[in-house]
Amino acid sequence: MSSSPGIKPAWEHVDVMYISIEAAIAVASVLGNVLVVLVVCVNPALRNTTFSFIVSLAVADIAVGVLVIPLAIIISLGFNTQFYTCLFLSCLLLVITQSSILSLLAIAIDRYLRIRIPTRYSTIVTQGRAYVAVCLCWILSFLSGLVPMIGWNKHEIKHGNLSRSSEIVCEFTTVMSMDYMVYFNFFGLVVVPLTMMIILYGEIFRVIRGHLNRRAEATCNGDKYYRKELKVAKSLALVVFLFILCWMPVHIMNCISWFCKTCKIPKMTMYVGIFMSHVNSALNPLVYAFRMKRFRETLIQISRRCMCCKARQSTPCPSSLPPTTEKVAVNL
Repeated sequence: MSSSPGIKPAWEHVDVMYISIEAAIAVASVLGNVLVVLVVCVNPALRNTTFSFIVSLAVADIAVGVLVIPLAIIISLGFNTQFYTCLFLSCLLLVITQSSILSLLAIAIDRYLRIRIPTRYSTIVTQGRAYVAVCLCWILSFLSGLVPMIGWNKHEIKHGNLSRSSEIVCEFTTVMSMDYMVYFNFFGLVVVPLTMMIILYGEIFRVIRGHLNRRAEATCNGDKYYRKELKVAKSLALVVFLFILCWMPVHIMNCISWFCKTCKIPKMTMYVGIFMSHVNSALNPLVYAFRMKRFRETLIQISRRCMCCKARQSTPCPSSLPPTTEKVAVNL
């Protein structure tokens, strides 16, 4: 993740446009992912292990709208602050990004276990263990994202003579070491998990296709189970694909900045890369709504209930959705 150069005293038109678009993305990210959390909370049928990780991903996307985008705007303005204050704000951007990646990896592992050991899955992957995995994802995100705070930064390189009270113009590239961003953050914490996800989803599709091709040997229920699993896997693989599509440009630009010292990336190009990384947080709720039947049905019920409450404010509205008797495993 990278930030653009600070804005000069006279704002450029491109800077105003950048802030306006970022604000719109922030609102869309927060509203969409709050709905994701709300859908899971009001529908007990969705409170399974997979949706525990989806909620974790949604919380990270909400944090993008509430914290990351405002911080990215502030950092892009190039305000004056102490070095380690600027560095801490920059590290928070990395923490949220890393939590998204680890949540996606946890989802991929969960789906892999579901189709690899379907008969033992419910005893091995319990709700309690899923909550522990979510906590571990966030703990690892904070530990990896805050690594620059313990020394892997540009303080000694560019600001060795500055005292702790001295102020600098806060820009992402001023405080964050590009070798950390390229080797540790990108190759170590982005490429490796994404490669694991691609392998896992490839294996998921291979196993499911293998079962579906042996239809003569399979029971009707087994065939239905794997068809539903295939549909869910496609939806979640689409989430991973969108993450790669949206985040690769900004990481590629970081690599260019590191490996090509004389190359200068235009401000507009950098802004587009930042836009794409942030808009990813607003896309996930759309995938769930259009690709997951149970999620879509619950969302429609919530919308109808809200419209009913507005039309009849004097009539008490139900506090929960009607109970469902369908099994979650085949209705995601």
